[in-house]
Amino acid sequence: MSKPVKEMIRKELTRRLEGVTSLAVIGFTGLDAITTNQIRHRLREKDIRVTVVKNSVARQAFREVGLDKAPEALDGPCAVAYGSDSVVTIVRELLAIHKESPALTVKAAVLEGEVFPEDRIEELSKYPNREEAIGRVVRCILSGGANLSAALIGPGGRLASILKTIEEKQGGGEAPEAAPEGGEAPAPEAASETPEAAAPEAAATEAAPE
Repeated sequence: MSKPVKEMIRKELTRRLEGVTSLAVIGFTGLDAITTNQIRHRLREKDIRVTVVKNSVARQAFREVGLDKAPEALDGPCAVAYGSDSVVTIVRELLAIHKESPALTVKAAVLEGEVFPEDRIEELSKYPNREEAIGRVVRCILSGGANLSAALIGPGGRLASILKTIEEKQGGGEAPEAAPEGGEAPAPEAASETPEAAAPEAAATEAAPE
């Protein structure tokens, strides 16, 4: 391959990998053309792109886009898979394809600067992807909010219960005076006779004939 051609390939690969921080390195030795096309189509439906690379050119492109650890994953004929929401999603899909087509292997993966060799790919597949990680964060936030609400509402509810109990014991105010036995209220006492009321009676007695 001439130097100008290599330079064109490097620039194109650099353009494709711009902004990529994670990827998987695939080994495809032994795959026929039909199976390869079927795998590419399946991955494309998951928004996963696959590019066959020449290792020497790929190493230069990786360094240019900040994937400094990625060259360590290149060994033998390789392709790189990138895209989707997370390299974890890519690895899971590749492992599922590997079960159907063992000739396709996941040789390594790079996640945020950390290289996962082939013997750690299964471990990486158990990591949460972007959607799962967001779900966990949301659940943690909601759980904390629920605990805070319970802590605030709980004492207020207990205080209201205590106040209600005290009110019921006091009867809600002063009790009316109890009626005497027999159920009838005492009659008001008759007004005592005043001297002014008795005076006419005495005068009438004196005026009567003997």
